[in-house]
Amino acid sequence: MADKKKAGAFDIRIVIATLVGIYGLVLTVLGIVEKQPEIDKAAGININLWGGIGMLVFTAVFVLWARLRPIAVPIDSEPADE
Repeated sequence: MADKKKAGAFDIRIVIATLVGIYGLVLTVLGIVEKQPEIDKAAGININLWGGIGMLVFTAVFVLWARLRPIAVPIDSEPADE
């Protein structure tokens, strides 16, 4: 029976969550400091703020998913050149 190791930081879900999280954080900060004339251009909805919050929620769901259901990579104990 082969041993298993968690993918950890190399899990694609963590990479995607990190990228979306950084962009979500930037949008959230921009949404907080946005001037009212810019908000009025989008029918009075602060698109940056709501988009950033949505991305941060997406990031939290992906990280939670990766933590609850980690990918197990089998470790081969036999040499590959047989």
